[in-house]
Amino acid sequence: MDEMGDLGVRLAAFDWLREQVELHGDVLPRTLLEQGFLLEGQRVPLLGPQGIFKPKVCTYPISITTLPEGGPYADAVEGSVLRYSYRGTDPRHPDNIGLRRAMERHVPLVLFVRVNRGRYLAQMPVFVVRDDPGRLMFEVDLEAARLDALAAPFNRAADDLPIERRYVISTFRRRVHQRAFRERVLEAYRQQCAICRLRHQELLDAAHIVGDVEDEGDPVVSNGLALCKLHHAAFDSFFLTVRPDYTIEVRRSILEETDGPMLLVGLKQMHDQRIQMPRSRLDRPDQARLQSRYESFLRAS
Repeated sequence: MDEMGDLGVRLAAFDWLREQVELHGDVLPRTLLEQGFLLEGQRVPLLGPQGIFKPKVCTYPISITTLPEGGPYADAVEGSVLRYSYRGTDPRHPDNIGLRRAMERHVPLVLFVRVNRGRYLAQMPVFVVRDDPGRLMFEVDLEAARLDALAAPFNRAADDLPIERRYVISTFRRRVHQRAFRERVLEAYRQQCAICRLRHQELLDAAHIVGDVEDEGDPVVSNGLALCKLHHAAFDSFFLTVRPDYTIEVRRSILEETDGPMLLVGLKQMHDQRIQMPRSRLDRPDQARLQSRYESFLRAS
């Protein structure tokens, strides 16, 4: 395939990924990415067993995969750059050569960040901007997509390329942390609301007990509750809370209010009920954080 054909495949891949995000949310299952999509009768998978992945229909790798922390490689985000490890220790490995060629031709890639087992966040487009054989690392630019860099090697006008312009590093970091936190909290609560047991994942959020802007607002499971969107909003607005003994308390003014069946069933009947708990003790809501939240609830009441 020539370079123009290769570019067409990856632009189609970017469009397909955006459609999947609209359907499934930001975090996509590995099985979906491994299957990929059909383009002119040919299947285009976007993820493979190795971190640097090139489907047969492409001239260059189409994606790279990393773990934000704790992975087998020394990948790390430094400023607006991801330092990305070579495949193995041989700079001449075909995967490393492919990524080096992608760098030389300013080819856009998809970065998949694994936020949980079998679940990935996609960032696109990203560009390999430096090769460091001495440290067996590439550098990947995570900042705003530079359409002039993308267009130059293919002699195309930047305005013709349907790629969004702004990918800011702070947004990237926040997306990764938020999605990883949500995935881990929902997994701990077995994909159901801790208050009403609703199981529809599209309607579930990971609520912070102590907000992430506060000193104790770490993105750890014990600082989270899996809540449906109704109970997340009620929790954030101090309509209800969870006491340190894991019992739900509804604000007195809400209990005394007269309204339709949603107020009765959705909020009032939750009063004095115990929440659904994670199986692992390590994942259970931190009681000190619940106490701090309960004090804020009392002040708001």
